[in-house]
Amino acid sequence: MPAVFLKDRSLLFVSGAEAQSFLQNLITTDIAALGADEARPGALLTPQGKILFDFMIWQDGDGYMIETDAVQRDGLLKRLTMYKLRAAVTLAPSTEEGVTVSWGEDAEGARGSQGARDSRFAKAGVTLTRRAGRQGDGAEALYDALRIRHGIVTSGSDFALQDAFPHDVLMDFNGGLSFRKGCYVGQEVVSRMQHRGTARRRVVTVSAATDLPGTGTEITAAGKPVGTLGSVDGGNGLAIVRIDRAGAAMAAGTPLLAGDTPVSLVLPAWSGLVFPASADEASA
Repeated sequence: MPAVFLKDRSLLFVSGAEAQSFLQNLITTDIAALGADEARPGALLTPQGKILFDFMIWQDGDGYMIETDAVQRDGLLKRLTMYKLRAAVTLAPSTEEGVTVSWGEDAEGARGSQGARDSRFAKAGVTLTRRAGRQGDGAEALYDALRIRHGIVTSGSDFALQDAFPHDVLMDFNGGLSFRKGCYVGQEVVSRMQHRGTARRRVVTVSAATDLPGTGTEITAAGKPVGTLGSVDGGNGLAIVRIDRAGAAMAAGTPLLAGDTPVSLVLPAWSGLVFPASADEASA
C-alpha cells in the first residue's frame, strides 16, 4: 500500500519541563491521555469556541510534534508563543519539512520508532501512520481519496478556519476534543454544545452518479441551502451540512442537489450519528 508525502504540511516541536501542562491548558486534545505511538487531531480555539488553528499532535521523544498546514504554522507558532509567558517550554519549527502518511502494510511497518497512528483513521478501521519528512512518493490524490471515503476533513478544502466549531468536523468523535480534562481556550462553548446537544452541522460523505461539481458548490433541498461541498474525488466528496435539514429532506423524499447534480449524503459510520427525520427529532 502507498506511502504518500504531503509537501504542504509543516511541523512544530514543543518541548520542556512544562510542555504537557502548557498544551493541556490551551488545546482541545487531552495530551495526558495521548498514547506513545498515537497521533490525535487537535485545535486551538477562539474564546467563542471556533477553530482558530487545527493540527495533528503526537509524542516525539521528550516533547510533542504538532503537524499543521504550512500556511498555518507561523501563525500557530506566534499564538502559542503569546501564551507561553514564563512557562518552561521551548517552541520551534521542526527541521523536517512535510509529512509522510502510510497505510496498510506500509503503516504497520512504520509504527513505533518512526510513525504515529492517526486516531481519526483508526476510528474508521484503517491503520494509517504519520511521519515527519519525506518517506515515500505515492500520489497525494490517493490520500485524499482515502480520507474522503472515510469522512475525514481538512481545513481549507473542507471548512474555513474561524468558521467551524469542533463538533462541525466530528472532533467530538475522532479523539480531538476532550470534555473531561478541564479548562482550555473556548472550552465553555464546546462543553455547552455537547451537553445541550445543539450541534447541527456535521461532516457527511457525498456521492453522485456522475462527477461532482467543484469545492464550494452549495448543496440544496427544494432550493434551500443544506451545506457546502468540500473535497471532491470524481463522484465522491465531503461536505459539512445541516443534518436536521438534510434529514428532513430525505424523510420527505426531497432530492438533494450539489449545484444541479443529484447527490446522496451519508454520515460516517464510525461517528454513530444518524440523520434526524424532523426538526423536533433534531432537538430531542
